[in-house]
Amino acid sequence: MATSPMAPSPLGIPKSRARQLMAASIGNVVEWYDWYAYTFLATYFSAQIFPESTGNSLVPLLSSFAVFAVGFFMRPLGGLLVGAFADRYGRKAAMTFTIVLMGVGSLIVGLTPTYEAAGLLAPVILTLARLVQGLSVGGEFAAATTFLVESAPEGRRGLFSSFQYVSTTIGQLLASGLAAVLATSLAEADMDSYGWRIPFVVGAVLSLVGLWIRKGADETSAVAEEIQRGEAERPKMFEFLKHHPRSAATIVGITIAGTVAYYTWTSFLPTYAQITVDFDEADSLQIGTISLVFFMILQPLLGMLSDRVGRRPMLITFGVGFLVLPVPLLGLLTDAYASLLVVQLVGMVFLGCFTSISAAVNSELFPTRVRAAGAGFPYSLTVALFGGTAPLIGTALQEADNPGLFPWYMSALALISTLVYVFVLKETKGRPLS
Repeated sequence: MATSPMAPSPLGIPKSRARQLMAASIGNVVEWYDWYAYTFLATYFSAQIFPESTGNSLVPLLSSFAVFAVGFFMRPLGGLLVGAFADRYGRKAAMTFTIVLMGVGSLIVGLTPTYEAAGLLAPVILTLARLVQGLSVGGEFAAATTFLVESAPEGRRGLFSSFQYVSTTIGQLLASGLAAVLATSLAEADMDSYGWRIPFVVGAVLSLVGLWIRKGADETSAVAEEIQRGEAERPKMFEFLKHHPRSAATIVGITIAGTVAYYTWTSFLPTYAQITVDFDEADSLQIGTISLVFFMILQPLLGMLSDRVGRRPMLITFGVGFLVLPVPLLGLLTDAYASLLVVQLVGMVFLGCFTSISAAVNSELFPTRVRAAGAGFPYSLTVALFGGTAPLIGTALQEADNPGLFPWYMSALALISTLVYVFVLKETKGRPLS
C-alpha cells in the first residue's frame, strides 16, 4: 500500500522538519530556562530555605547538597534512564516526559515553603525539586539531541544539531533577563519574599506550552515503533556499553575539553575576571550577555560549515584552539572592558566548533536501537565530572593563590580531547545513521 504524502514514512521521516526543530528547541529552552533560573535566583531564596542559624546541623549540609551536587550528578542518571526509555518507547514519549518533569520541578521550587514556615521540610522539598530538575535535564539531552539529529534531512545533521545550543542559550538568556527585570523593578524585601518565586511559576507555565508543541511532533525512531509492535526485542539498560564500548569511551574523550570550555566561557569567565583582576561586576555580566548572544548566532553557521567540511576538522580546530589559547587569553585579562570582551568572544568562536556539532557527533556514533542512552549517559557523566566542577576548581585555585594554573588545567584537558579527535574519532559526516 502506498504511503500517504502527509503521513510519516515507515523510516520515521517527519511531515514537517520545521515542526520537529521547534518541538525539540522549545522544550530545550524551557528545560534550560528552569535550570539557570535556579542558579540566578539562589542568592534570594537560599537564606529563607537554608538559614545560617537554625540549631539543626542538617540544614547547612542540605544546602551544600542541594546547591552544588544534586543537579549535576542527577544528570548522568537522567541520561541513562530517560535515554533507555527513549530507545524503548520512542523519542517523542521521552521528550514529553522530560518537559513535564521539568515543569513539575520548577513548580515545586516556586512553591517551596520557607524554613520559618516548614522547618527542615523546606530544604528537603527544595533538594527533591533539584533532583527532579537534574534528572530532567540529563534526560532531555539524551532524548532531544537524538530526536534533532534523526529529524534532519540528509546532509543537514550538523545544522539541526546546532539548535541544541541555540535553544540552550535562549533559555539561559530568558532566565537571566527575567531575573534582572524582577531584581530592578521590585524592592529588595519583595524580591526576597515572593519575587524570586515568579520565574519558577513562569517556567511551569512555559512547560505546558512546550508540551503542547511536542504533542504535534513525529516519532523518529523506527526501532522503538518496532519494539512497541513486538517485532523487536527491547534493548537492555547497558546494552550500549556492552556492544559499543569504544563509542561510549569516545564520547567521554570528545566531551572532556568541550564541557570545561563551555562552562568556563559561558558561565564562569565573568566571575573569574572578578576574582583575578577585580573586574567590575556589572560590566562582566553585561559582557557575558553580549557573548552569549554572539555564541547563539554562531551555532547554526558552524553547524552548516560542519555539513560541508566534516566533523573532525571542526573538533580539531576547537581542540587545538583550547590547547593553545587559554593561557595567553586569560593572561590578557585586565580590568579594562575591552579585554574581557575580546577574550570571551575569541573563545566563543573556537567553543562553537564543538557545541554546534556535539549532538550530531554523539548520535552518529551509535545505532538507533541504543542511540539515546548511548549518547546521553557518557556525555552527561562527563559533564557532571568535568563541566560541573570547572567553576569550583577555578575558584579553589584562586583561593590557593594559584589562579594561573586554571588555564593550564583547561589546556591539559584539551590535549586529551584533541588526541581523541585526531587518532580515535572517524569522520561521521555523510554516513547514514545506522
